[in-house]
Amino acid sequence: MTLWNGSYPFYPGANACFPFDTTRAVIVSIFLSMLVTFIIILPGIRGRGRLFWFLRLVLGLFMGAVVLTVQFTRDWETGWVQANTSYKSFSHAQVNVDIGLHIGLAGVNVTLRGNPVNQINETINYNEHFPWNFGADYDRSYSQGLEKGLPSPILYVAEKFSMQSPCAVHKQYRVAGHYVSLALWLAFCTWLMSILLFSMSILLHGGHMLLLTATLILFSLLFFFTARNTPKCPIRFGPVSLRTDYGESFWLTLATGLLCLLLGLGIIILNSVQPEKLKLIFSLDKSSKEEVWDKSCLPAEPSCSAQDVLMVPLGELCQVTATQL
Repeated sequence: MTLWNGSYPFYPGANACFPFDTTRAVIVSIFLSMLVTFIIILPGIRGRGRLFWFLRLVLGLFMGAVVLTVQFTRDWETGWVQANTSYKSFSHAQVNVDIGLHIGLAGVNVTLRGNPVNQINETINYNEHFPWNFGADYDRSYSQGLEKGLPSPILYVAEKFSMQSPCAVHKQYRVAGHYVSLALWLAFCTWLMSILLFSMSILLHGGHMLLLTATLILFSLLFFFTARNTPKCPIRFGPVSLRTDYGESFWLTLATGLLCLLLGLGIIILNSVQPEKLKLIFSLDKSSKEEVWDKSCLPAEPSCSAQDVLMVPLGELCQVTATQL
């Protein structure tokens, strides 16, 4: 049997089931590596500034990692249902399965998992992705699923989000996903600018950048909220229906936006009310250390003769010395 475009022509393709999202794993690994690298140099920082520096590091890396990671996650809206349904078209065989719907910014994932996994002499464990991001054709992906002979529950759920579906939710989710992604990319840029301003000790403008980051994140959530609240067609499997709710990525993004908002407001308020405490948090208050160093270098109680000698100009001191000689 020969290969055709990388697959066997007379056999169905393998299930597209992945245990984890590789993009998310790469991003998390990069930020964790940065965190470990900074923790290694943490003992070199003296005093209580070590604690403030560590808190700033953890909060900064957390906000940046979340804003970047949720761009590629597929659980902004999720839902699960357990049902007895037909497995293939033109077949009366019934299977007991868990059906999951995961909506992200770039498309839809439909999960099908058997209870148990092995039924009717097959392994039922699918996770199919139907993209709608830039450069992707959702209807074409759906047609390819039909050609591969995907199970009927997956095709039934994916058909609800196609452009030809009477549900008419494809355009709302697709446009909302593009605007949410754009707002989050802008939020990531403003987060980088805030980190740069804080490293340059420009605290007030750094606080303003954090407020702008929070505003962009909250606007992205508003875009997704608007798309989700459009009327939807029911997704029914016999007596039960598949219902969705906000997923982990939505709530994590909301928590990050509120965190940026609180930190930005706190920095701006402290800068206007008690700037000394703000400088202490960012380890910029070094006046007390300099005063202690200067006092330690001077003698405790200088004598009168020492004071007189220090006050005599250098020229007069040479003349007096020459007269005595």
